[in-house]
Amino acid sequence: MKIPAATVAEYYDALPEDRQGPMRQLRKVIGRNIPKGFSETLDYGMPGWSVPRKLYPAGYHCDPKIPLPFLGIASQKNFIAVYHMGIYADAKLLKWFTDAYARLAKTRDLGKLDMGKSCIRFKKPEKIPFDLIGELATKMTVKEWVALYERKLKR
Repeated sequence: MKIPAATVAEYYDALPEDRQGPMRQLRKVIGRNIPKGFSETLDYGMPGWSVPRKLYPAGYHCDPKIPLPFLGIASQKNFIAVYHMGIYADAKLLKWFTDAYARLAKTRDLGKLDMGKSCIRFKKPEKIPFDLIGELATKMTVKEWVALYERKLKR
């Protein structure tokens, strides 16, 4: 689902009504928990948090014109997605998240985890574990992300 927007605020305002609540709640929980230094941006057609160019002037190797992305959220056609680059690059963080999700899923009837390399998909917005996503947002600082990115992902 392509949301026509030039700013983060426009993105949220343009969401379908049934997606506005969950997407705004994700924004709020991530914004409250993400370590200082990341900045909220609109890149690749979705809101997210990136390393500002003043902290990492090289930008993203796939598109050096944009700041280094870290975490994004998007309302897709059939699901809401959380894109966390740290999960993609750090096996320990991935294990922590999948284990934590599995434990939580047993007590909250969240269903099976649906994820790709860095994408966590939620087909039922009412089953998004906002507290777990908030905790995930705390797990990596800007300095740690830049070091990991340069070690594992930058080409």
